[in-house]
Amino acid sequence: MAERRGGPALAIAVSSLGVAAAALLGTAIAAAAVARMVVTPARRRRQDVQILRVADDHSTITLASSPDTRMPGRVGLFFSGDTGYLRLGDIVADDGTGVTRTIESVDYGEIRQATRGRLNGWWYLRPEELGLPVETVDIPTAPGLAPAWLFSASRGGKRWAIHVHGRGARRQECLRGIPVFRRAGYTNLVVSYRNDGDAPPSADGRYGLGSTEWEDVDAAIGFAVEHGATSIVLMGWSMGGAIVLQTVARTAHVAMIRGVALDSPVVDWVPTLEFQADQMRLPGAVTRGAMRVIDAPWATRVTGQAAPLGLAALDFVARADELTIPILLMHSDDDGYVPPTASRRLAERRPDIVTFVPFSVARHTKLWNYDEKRWTKAIADWLRALNAAERG
Repeated sequence: MAERRGGPALAIAVSSLGVAAAALLGTAIAAAAVARMVVTPARRRRQDVQILRVADDHSTITLASSPDTRMPGRVGLFFSGDTGYLRLGDIVADDGTGVTRTIESVDYGEIRQATRGRLNGWWYLRPEELGLPVETVDIPTAPGLAPAWLFSASRGGKRWAIHVHGRGARRQECLRGIPVFRRAGYTNLVVSYRNDGDAPPSADGRYGLGSTEWEDVDAAIGFAVEHGATSIVLMGWSMGGAIVLQTVARTAHVAMIRGVALDSPVVDWVPTLEFQADQMRLPGAVTRGAMRVIDAPWATRVTGQAAPLGLAALDFVARADELTIPILLMHSDDDGYVPPTASRRLAERRPDIVTFVPFSVARHTKLWNYDEKRWTKAIADWLRALNAAERG
């Protein structure tokens, strides 16, 4: 019988091709899943802190040791699937395995049986806790009326600060910043935006990483102008920083904006997504593929986005020359979520307008929690200089 052409070599080649195709398909599927995750608001927050024990009198709690639980300062802890919340104070013991901290208050929930939780930098849960005059107002945005908290100024009130929270957070994240701005004479508006759980969702129900949310901040600027604002400072936390930078670049009200303050901001999404993918131990090919999917017009059916993001337009290191207003930029080298690389590069490129205040040890958006005095002084000094320049 005649030998089949190709023989074993052909079989091996076909088999190898099948393995390669399967690997390529697996990478494509993983990239699509990651891309969808990046732009989709999470329904549940990950409970990534293990609770080892709670003192019988609820005076202390011991958490599994990690860079976050070892950070000095005061933080909040949601526990038991966010059914409870308590506030943590100083570290009183650290044996390398467990970190014991004081419990300042248990706001709600049953802590005795809790085993998992998540740390949070908000501290304040309700605007009334600040002891300042506050009211809830509605900002007309394209998706609908977006609720906001309005803190009236102690005097005057023509200078306004608009505060923008980060991805996966809500307005409570910004409450730490209200007192220092109010002492400087500012009316404060703490806004919500599409898909954050407070404001109405967009039609696609997806994050734009700043490329769409800026429109809601722009609407808040319009609200401020209608209510007497003559100058505005924008304050952005984490993704709120990306939203604020997009607002500055796109708003028709740019002449009203006197300055931008940023806490742990996303200045460029690419290094942030690469860092987070590395933390998840994703292959580089999956990470690169996910970013291509986010940007590709053909992939909107995969991600659910109404339109591709355009990551290049979200890079304000590359767009640094377009920025013209003073910027206060605060970022920690130990952020752990949004690397400070892009923040430092922006500061290096634009030392004429950027005041960069570096931190260490502090974790993501927890600069206030780690060192409230230094954080507050940085903002107060910057606002004083900003206000003096405006008067001059």
